[in-house]
Order: sequence, then C-alpha cells, then structure tokens
Amino acid sequence: MSRIGAKTIGVPSGVTIDVKNRVVHMKGPKGELQYALLAEVDVDVVDSVLTVKRVKENENAKAYHGLTRSILRNMVVGVSEGHKRTMEIVGVGYKVQIKPKALTLNLGFSHPIEFPLPEGIVVTQDEKNKNLITVSGVDKQLVGQVAANIREYRKPEPYKGKGIRYSDELVRRKPGKTAAAKTAA
Repeated sequence: MSRIGAKTIGVPSGVTIDVKNRVVHMKGPKGELQYALLAEVDVDVVDSVLTVKRVKENENAKAYHGLTRSILRNMVVGVSEGHKRTMEIVGVGYKVQIKPKALTLNLGFSHPIEFPLPEGIVVTQDEKNKNLITVSGVDKQLVGQVAANIREYRKPEPYKGKGIRYSDELVRRKPGKTAAAKTAA
C-alpha cells in the first residue's frame, strides 16, 4: 500500500471538484485546473474528501497511486491558495523590470534579456528590495518551471555569489586563488 497514495485530501470550502470521463476538473477562488487520470488509478469525492484508489494491482499502479495523489493535492492547494516561488537577484548592476506579459532581465550581458511570461503566471517585485521577485500561479509545475527558466540565465556562481537564486537556496562559496594561496603557505 502506498503511504502517500493512501492519504485522503481535504477539500476546502470554495473549491469544487468534478470528475467526468476520467478527467478531474477543479475550480477555486484562484483559478481552475484539470488533470486526466491514468488508467491504473481512480478518484472518489465524498463529503469534501478526495480519495485516490488503485484500479489494478501492478507495479505501475503502485507508482501512479502516490503520484496522482500528490498531483491532485497540489491542484487543491493551487486553486485555493496558489503557489509561489521567491527569487533573489544578486550582482552589481543586475536588475529586473516587470512588464505586463514579460520580464526584462539585465544580468551583465551586452543586451537585456526579454523573458515572456506564460499564461497564468504572475511575477511581482518587492517594494523595499527591488532584487526580490516572486513567481506565482495556480499550477505548481508551471511556477517551478518558469522560476527554473529564469534562474537558468545566470546561475549563482561560487566565488562572489552573483546570479539568480531561490530565496531559500544556499550557495556554497569557494575561497578563490589568493585566499587559497595564503592558507597553503
């Protein structure tokens, strides 16, 4: 029995779940999402409690049981509260400018980078610290992918720590040549 798949999902008030033709439709205050169920699993909704069950008993069904439960849990959280990922831009002259459907990133290259935002993603900038941005949306996978794509333009480097990093990310710093030479002598 899958430990993750066996857990039930509590559905908060304001979230409606509809299952038709093996497609789960969720609608909440933040938006709506849908997910096509795999053949190995099925879903029951009873009294605002969502339960994922296995239809077959094979290795794939066991693997998909927990996966489907996690995806549906992320959907419930997304349509009710939303998902967000906070990022920090570190470096002299590095800055970001938010436009209605795009980001302009100045990251030390000879040209600014225009990053188009997909539908359903909102990027906000902190009022006090302009180098903190928050990527938010309903779909957890899409929020994480957009944040990873933004980070990919300038990953944090280990010597000075410059680059784009997640706010909870720890960047391991290296001493550099001169510091290493002084300790070796």
